[in-house]
Amino acid sequence: QLQASGGGLVQAGGSLRLSCAASGRTFTRYVMGWFRQAPGKEREFVAAVSWSGGSTTYADSVKGRFTISRDNAHNTVYLQMNSLKPEDTAVYYCAAAERTFSAYSIDYGYWGLGTQVTVSS
Repeated sequence: QLQASGGGLVQAGGSLRLSCAASGRTFTRYVMGWFRQAPGKEREFVAAVSWSGGSTTYADSVKGRFTISRDNAHNTVYLQMNSLKPEDTAVYYCAAAERTFSAYSIDYGYWGLGTQVTVSS
């Protein structure tokens, strides 16, 4: 129901835009979030956006470099990633939370397959 795309290989300092398309269910009233998981590490929060798009929150590690947004008309959420660093390398997942504007993965009941982002130095 959630499909992330847009990952790839990019040099440090470059940019990527991830997309998360929803199908089979309308997520316009859900909080949408992005998480990532690097090899050997736990999944971590990246960013979240409220159902209206009016509120956003970011992990400190990406603040000022990443921007989350959503297009409810197209049931899609985006993550614009600029000034990428090698430590941003991970599989990125989009997720939906029914009620809570949260940075905790346990609050997200719907998850998509991830997309790989690799940043070379």
